[in-house]
Amino acid sequence: MTHTTTARRTTLLYLLPWLLTLALFWLYPLLHSFYLSMTDYELLASESHFVGLANYIELFNDQDFLKALLNTAIFVVGTIPFTTVFALGLALLVNRRIPGAQIFRSGYFIPSITSLVVIALIFTNLYSRGGYLTMLCDLVGIPTPERGFLFSEGTALPAIMAMDVWIASGYYMLLFLAGLKSIPEEQYEAAALDGASAWSSFWTITLPQLRPMALYVILINTIKSFQVFVEIFVMTKGGPLNSTLTVVYFVYDRGLHKFLMGYASAAAYVLFVLIMIFALIQMRLFGVGRSTAE
Repeated sequence: MTHTTTARRTTLLYLLPWLLTLALFWLYPLLHSFYLSMTDYELLASESHFVGLANYIELFNDQDFLKALLNTAIFVVGTIPFTTVFALGLALLVNRRIPGAQIFRSGYFIPSITSLVVIALIFTNLYSRGGYLTMLCDLVGIPTPERGFLFSEGTALPAIMAMDVWIASGYYMLLFLAGLKSIPEEQYEAAALDGASAWSSFWTITLPQLRPMALYVILINTIKSFQVFVEIFVMTKGGPLNSTLTVVYFVYDRGLHKFLMGYASAAAYVLFVLIMIFALIQMRLFGVGRSTAE
């Protein structure tokens, strides 16, 4: 037995626990879920039948699912730009050499490590009729929904989106901050000697070198936003009148409430494909995979 063969076997032996875990808890559920999406399997039924693409066809004729798709798209498009801009702005602020910068970094990051259920419950009270936010709006003469922000079709989803932006900005701030720390100070000093303004340095030095980090932030934020669930589950249960129904909550409702596991699996796979398409588009827009010549 050669040294190379021994090294390969040793490497495989070390990787085996991870590979088994991957196959058991990720690959098998992924493939089994795809099979279920092609059946009429119900959780409480004794048998199931292969139905092909019937579940997928039914999904795109289901008004609740189409509403969930629309709400999810609004959530994604409506939160990602704000979260990204706020996170970058915060990173630029706390990257300055000012007294107490560490305290501000910690303060902005705390919402990201606090239980999402706890935050959702707090904001449910803030958004309620007679809650603190309603009182502030009344003081300055801003009209508010009579039954509270979460019980109005026009304000329920935007209220949850605003909360999500507040929660997530601190986490992505730290990622941008890490990117800012990796930029050599000499580049800014050279630009200053050439007479470049702070704004010019931001556009020509900071932003180009933050491009990989920006792609990473937008990608993981896109995936997280498409999978929004806890906020909906705790705060609105998809209401009022499906105005906050999202795809993941739709999957949960059809799978674990109505026990239509085949139908829920089909909805989950539609979401999987949508996330993959959005991720590929974003990677293409950021130039991932292009040659240097291009």
